[in-house]
Amino acid sequence: MQGAEHEANTPIWPAFGDLMACLFGVFVLFFVWMLTVQVVLSEDLESARREQAETTERVHELERALALPLAAGLITLVDGNIGISGGVLFESASASLSAEGAALLDNIAGPLAEYLRAEDQAAMISGFTDERPLSGHGAYRDNWELSAERALTVTRALIAAGLPSDAVFAAGFGANYPVASNETAADRAKNRRVEIRPVPRPKIIRPPNVEEVLDEGRRARRVPASTHPQSASDRAELVEEGAQNAERRTGELLEKELRSPE
Repeated sequence: MQGAEHEANTPIWPAFGDLMACLFGVFVLFFVWMLTVQVVLSEDLESARREQAETTERVHELERALALPLAAGLITLVDGNIGISGGVLFESASASLSAEGAALLDNIAGPLAEYLRAEDQAAMISGFTDERPLSGHGAYRDNWELSAERALTVTRALIAAGLPSDAVFAAGFGANYPVASNETAADRAKNRRVEIRPVPRPKIIRPPNVEEVLDEGRRARRVPASTHPQSASDRAELVEEGAQNAERRTGELLEKELRSPE
């Protein structure tokens, strides 16, 4: 009876105090974690704002550098994307650069190269036409071929004017992606154009050579790197296993690149 009375009279405050101390510790840890997350997010946000401000300033610098052709209506500039009317660069159904077009591209090349260097980007030169067929104009089979050849002509001219060759590539889109209807001559003239669009530089993954594939096969078999295949069948098996390993690693690299922010 005395033991039971002693247990009944035992105060619960010490146990309650221990529980509260544990809860307080948990809340402190959670608060510290939240502060850490907030600091990291604030730093990331500030970095993103700074990068956006720098990009905006570079666009403004490009606008100032191209003020004369912009004022003359020879080009348009929207978010770093340069649009040039096809009539400024080429005669009808031709991919030969006019003298006026060559002078214009000479003026564009320097500021564009500086912008691409600062942004670590490349320029996609895109050619577009209206939807009218090229029947009767024997130099090109269709609008696809004409738009591609015009894009190549502009690309070569920009490279000759100083744009790095690894920072520019060409694409032809034919009559696709019009910016206006093709119902009137004025609208068709708007669709005959060349666009210079800054884009992220392509990621290059070098394919492995035969010896690297063999090394992959040796690793898959867990054999020493100095081991050489004794027969054609052994070599073929090593190449197959190495190719599978290389394909898996390449897939992992591509997936990593796709997941990483630009």
